[in-house]
Amino acid sequence: MPDTAFSVISPQKLASAVVFASPHSGTDYSDSFLAQSILGRKEIRSSEDAFVDQLFQAAPEFGSPLLMAVKPRAYLDLNRSPDELDPAVIEGVQLRGQNPRVASGLGVIPRVVANGRAIYRGKLPVTEAEQRIRCCWHPYHRALKGLLEQAHQYFGQAILVDCHSMPHEAIDTMVPCKGGKPEVVLGDRFGAAADNSVVDRIEAAFAAAGLNVARNTPFAGAYIAQTYGRPSRRQHAVQVEIDRALYMDEANIRPNGNFEPLQQLLRQVISEIAAIGRDALPLAAE
Repeated sequence: MPDTAFSVISPQKLASAVVFASPHSGTDYSDSFLAQSILGRKEIRSSEDAFVDQLFQAAPEFGSPLLMAVKPRAYLDLNRSPDELDPAVIEGVQLRGQNPRVASGLGVIPRVVANGRAIYRGKLPVTEAEQRIRCCWHPYHRALKGLLEQAHQYFGQAILVDCHSMPHEAIDTMVPCKGGKPEVVLGDRFGAAADNSVVDRIEAAFAAAGLNVARNTPFAGAYIAQTYGRPSRRQHAVQVEIDRALYMDEANIRPNGNFEPLQQLLRQVISEIAAIGRDALPLAAE
């Protein structure tokens, strides 16, 4: 297993059934990858969930592991199925039915970054796509599955909090909800990925911090929530999207003056979410 596929920060003592993960905050833009792209370093980062791993870095302090991608989303999208291959960017691939994500260039090997800007001049060999999936996608998902199985074995349940950020423009045109436009969007695939009681408590944690929260609009959760959310088996998955304008200069991809205050605010949110996974006694103690 290559050590470039993912990184895990484990708690000193596992004390919660909650697993935090950040699949889109990887920043390992290798020289070879940049040489393949027609985009500059700043442009190719535009679809990255920049600094999200740092926003949630306190998770291990509260007894939860934090899983982080190493490779960037523009290189490989871990929130896609490995068979979501785009024939417009990968040689020798056949289109499999109608898939809106692939059609828009956002398959497992993305064709575009934000605002539809093409990453490559031409197509990639299918062997390269397969190599990226083998060396990065599968190791990350094996690690994620292992962390959830560990939580389930120890606590009798597992709760995945899949951490993302969203462009401010994604919510800028939305009709304001109660309290204003959402600053955090929770995606549970309209109840299919997590029990409502779990989502209620996660929402309450963000709301208690003074953040406006919406559910499933405009983001309901993608492959990860769909695959790992099995509430009937006491395995819940909730996608968390945070408005990038709250903590970063989106145009220049750097933290703004509110980054550290938001990071501190999220410490309390993380603490309250981790507590959801401590309600039941660990099975190992019975």
